[in-house]
Amino acid sequence: MVANLPDSSDLSKSELMRFFAEAAWYPTALLPSQGVLWQAINEQSAIATFTDSSITLSLRFSFDANGFIETVFAAARGRLVDEQISYAPWQGRFWNYTDRNGVQVPLEAEISWLLPEGNKPYYRSFMTNLSYEFAK
Repeated sequence: MVANLPDSSDLSKSELMRFFAEAAWYPTALLPSQGVLWQAINEQSAIATFTDSSITLSLRFSFDANGFIETVFAAARGRLVDEQISYAPWQGRFWNYTDRNGVQVPLEAEISWLLPEGNKPYYRSFMTNLSYEFAK
C-alpha cells in the first residue's frame, strides 16, 4: 500500500531518518565531509547529527568490535497510525558485513518499531547483489 500524505516537516524528518540509517550501505555518506557531526557517547556508540535544508536530526549509532554499524536508533520517529503521524522509538540492526569493491557493508538488516507491546520488525533484508563503482 502506498500512502498519499500531504507534505509536512514531520514526514520529511521521518524520511530523512530512514535515509540516514540506510547509509550503512553507503558509508561515505556518514563522513564529516558530508556534513555529519559525530559526538562520542562511549567506545561503542556515538550520536550523529545531520542537517538537510531546515531539518536537523540526530541518531544514535552503536558499533561492533570491528567498528561496523550494529544499530541505529531514534527515540521518536514518525509512523503512520490510523492516517495520523504517531511517534515511537525506532531501530535498525545491521550484521553480516562483507567487502564489496573495498567497502565494508552489511548484507543483512532488520528495521523495527520499538513499541510498548514489543518490537515490531517491518523490514528485513538479505543482500544478494551489491557492488560499488567509484568516480574517477
